Amino acid sequence: MPPSFYTQPVLDLARALIGCTLSIDGVGGIIVETEAYHAADPASHSFAGPTVRNRAMWGPAGRTYIYRIYGMHWCLNIVGGEEPGAAVLLRALEPTHGLAAMQARRGIEDAKALCSGPGKLCQALAVSADLDGHSLDVAPFSLSPRGAEPGLVTGPRIGITKAAAEPWRFGLAGSRFLSRRFPD
Repeated sequence: MPPSFYTQPVLDLARALIGCTLSIDGVGGIIVETEAYHAADPASHSFAGPTVRNRAMWGPAGRTYIYRIYGMHWCLNIVGGEEPGAAVLLRALEPTHGLAAMQARRGIEDAKALCSGPGKLCQALAVSADLDGHSLDVAPFSLSPRGAEPGLVTGPRIGITKAAAEPWRFGLAGSRFLSRRFPD
């Protein structure tokens, strides 16, 4: 992806990522669900400014920001936007590459359940803190553009209490691989 892809406004980036294909060491799939966060957003890790934990959010666009949630699940974000402190959380993928590896890592067979949530996605793709701050333009990452403009659905973000009503969650219309249905 060109550098300008990552520096578009973070809400636009979150929409533009839907339909792109992400893989790590050849294991991955089509991004079907994202959420946007930026430094002026009280739900964002960057809201209080730079810290050791969120330093990747303040670095160059087109890199990863990876953190642990609930002390047990990794979450993968793509740093981007016009201003530092913004990132897009990858909430779900439609698995297309390396299904056997994902199934072994997750201990399940059902393709719909392999990457249908940020923690599941990271477990299936073997994401850990070792990949925090890495560029998406070099191995082990590969991010490919989508073929056509997909139909999108929009709704409030999940699992937050601040700015919870903001419609900054985006999904691929009709996808069976979302973490949760969008409101009608």
